[in-house]
Amino acid sequence: MAISAKDVKELREQTGAGMMDCKKALSQVEGDLGEAVKLLRTQGLAEAVKRSGRATTEGLIESYIHAGGKIGVLIEVGCETDFVARNEDFRSFVHDLAMHVAASAPLYIKREDVPGAEAESEMAIYREQAKATGKPDDILDKIASGKMEKYYQQVCLMEQPFVKDDKMTIEQLMGELVSRIGENIEIKRFARFELGKEN
Repeated sequence: MAISAKDVKELREQTGAGMMDCKKALSQVEGDLGEAVKLLRTQGLAEAVKRSGRATTEGLIESYIHAGGKIGVLIEVGCETDFVARNEDFRSFVHDLAMHVAASAPLYIKREDVPGAEAESEMAIYREQAKATGKPDDILDKIASGKMEKYYQQVCLMEQPFVKDDKMTIEQLMGELVSRIGENIEIKRFARFELGKEN
């Protein structure tokens, strides 16, 4: 069955997926637009992992001011194409991220960004706290590791529960968007400013 350029364009506008992905999806479902949207969403979740290494040279820098000018955020989020950078879902995601950073005050994007010395220092504190409980030695590391996981959830943006829906993390929220738009997305950097506080 021949797939029209009009259908490919419409599917791309609905999903943000790449042109070839849209054409392939329409071919697989014999031109049914609704089924093609479902197919692209289903495939997108699996594809999100594959896309994570692709270059993100387009994107947006978003600013957000909160609490009557007392908290401000600048955030840079990359994507692969300017088409997606103009996509309403992507823009909304970037705005939500800036708002989330203002509210949740993360210090790092992901746990790999936490300096080794800081992570070791935190772990040492948690071990000492665990020792003070008088629990057996074989359990102390488990207790300290559990506290370390909570620490990462507090300071790492990707692991924080999303302020608008705390049933999902920022990483899960981003994964859903990647599956919908069919492109790699990368949170590159952010800066949070709070009146009267040093960064």
